[in-house]
Amino acid sequence: MSSSAEDLLKSDCTSCSVTQDKSAYWTPPLYFVDSNGKAEMVPNQGGMLAYYEFRADEQVEPFPNGFTMLAGDHRLRNYSLPNPEKPDPPKSEWSGIQVTQEALAQKALGFNCLHYGRLPNEDALTRHYLPKKSELDAMDCTDGIRIELMFPSCWNGKDLDTSDHKSHVAYPSLVNGGDCPKGFETKMVRLFYETIWRVQDYKGRAGEFVLSNGDPTGYGYHGDFISAWEGDTLKQAVKRCRNKSGEQKDCDVFNLQSSDKSKTCKFEIPTELKGENCHGPRDGLPGDVKIQAGPEYAAAGAGADGAKASPASPSSSPEPSSSPAPAAAVSSQGGGYGVAVGGLFAEVSSSSSTSSPSLSPPSAAASPPYTTAPPSPPAPGVPDAVSTTYVTKGREVYEIVVVDQEVTVTSTSTLASGKHRRHIHRHQHKHGQLH
Repeated sequence: MSSSAEDLLKSDCTSCSVTQDKSAYWTPPLYFVDSNGKAEMVPNQGGMLAYYEFRADEQVEPFPNGFTMLAGDHRLRNYSLPNPEKPDPPKSEWSGIQVTQEALAQKALGFNCLHYGRLPNEDALTRHYLPKKSELDAMDCTDGIRIELMFPSCWNGKDLDTSDHKSHVAYPSLVNGGDCPKGFETKMVRLFYETIWRVQDYKGRAGEFVLSNGDPTGYGYHGDFISAWEGDTLKQAVKRCRNKSGEQKDCDVFNLQSSDKSKTCKFEIPTELKGENCHGPRDGLPGDVKIQAGPEYAAAGAGADGAKASPASPSSSPEPSSSPAPAAAVSSQGGGYGVAVGGLFAEVSSSSSTSSPSLSPPSAAASPPYTTAPPSPPAPGVPDAVSTTYVTKGREVYEIVVVDQEVTVTSTSTLASGKHRRHIHRHQHKHGQLH
């Protein structure tokens, strides 16, 4: 399905804790494909978090409404730098191929094993590929694997979108900071997604983990974003809410709603999805997406481009899933926005969505100082989030593969201090996937 910021802003409700935020955020969910070919969606822990970051002393522009971008390449199946299993060299040594846009885009992906009982955990954006099932079992990720994505934050200052949803933006020289390249001098708020998937639930089972776009390598992980904030809320939040708490309630720009209220925001499941068992177990991936391991570029079609979906209804929002996804919050020390500004803020969503592209598919730093403390428990009465890539009806979770719908999650963090806060809120929207 195809949607615009105008469509999103016409929604009569939002599942986000900040009622003025009707933006769309999307990433593909993770599946476990058993040795017998049966596939099931891996549950996630705490939903997808979307961080809006900036340093307290940094001059950045908020996303204008209608600003749309895609990070990652859903058809990529290899690594352009020498050895993905070796850590990145110190950023002070980055030069040549290390600072090409292709290399920076691959360094903007993270797949980090979490084990809170055996600290320290890995830093954000440390590993740039999805480990094989046998590797994950050996690594003993008792608290899941955290999949991360940093979006480009340098803008050409004029185009809200381009045909490939990428050409109007670029990565700074250090991925999450540094210098912007010529022609992209406008520095934007940095947008960072993360989702923790419960791979530990499958330890000892024969099979493999695969992203819903048919990617078992992780190199094709990607995310979409469409900015849709009411009025000048985001602009004022970035300007005024320079608080250190990272709490949404400490930013007087935001109108907050309760978790129970956000759960009342629902929409009808598209007809195309009603008979699709997206959660599984099922034969193969939803939409008959083929698994393509590469290393060659994935073939277009099922598993690469996906199918078009019908447009979203402008006056409705997704129905909450059985678990919430994070919402936006902010902190003046780190920088970011979503619900409270000053440095950082996050939004939580009660459901997620996966879908096929609504727009034509693209043609062929130092890691963020987030802590590795265990995720905060969900707000009272809110079940654990399922994912940012699926839609739900009642208490059933459905992945949107043929149709597109969007739900958002965001969380708080403080960059300067390295502290990381999460606020459980909900944010769901029907939207078109950029894929």
